[in-house]
Amino acid sequence: MSFTISETPISGLIEIQPKLWGDYRGFFLEIFQQQVYSDLGVNIPFVQDNLSRSSRGVLRGLHFQAKNPQGKLVTCLNGQVLDVVVDLRAGSDTLGRYHSTILDSEKRNQLWIPPGFAHGFSVLSESADFFYKCTALYAPQNEKGIIWNDSDLAIDWRISSPKVSEKDMQLPTLQEVLESQL
Repeated sequence: MSFTISETPISGLIEIQPKLWGDYRGFFLEIFQQQVYSDLGVNIPFVQDNLSRSSRGVLRGLHFQAKNPQGKLVTCLNGQVLDVVVDLRAGSDTLGRYHSTILDSEKRNQLWIPPGFAHGFSVLSESADFFYKCTALYAPQNEKGIIWNDSDLAIDWRISSPKVSEKDMQLPTLQEVLESQL
């Protein structure tokens, strides 16, 4: 198999390590192979690819789409980020819990985030190129979020003085989001 799979404490959330073939010329790896992901239960077609570049200390998130939620396959192509997801799936045993992992261009690891999670990341390296495949189109009218510094979540973003957008500074708490979904 050209991928190594690691389960996380949150059901459905999977860390993936593609196999790297390298020699003196450089390297080759498969970033995505439909049959491998299908075997993992990821049978949702990807309809949009996104790439963002951010500098050290940037914090993006925590975002989700309330209607037409996106599943995401994320990786850091250049640099290092702390990737964070919060389970918002109704009826989930881990509803309201978060998981974080470092995505690193040297390690080339990926994270499969099923639909129903809020997602964000902070940049730990000088800069980072962050790539994600999405299972649903971005719909700004459906975009929601959770404030990054919610004291109930107490996420250690591993950066001091994060650079956060004005929009992300105005997001509600997890509790407010959960109450609005009831």
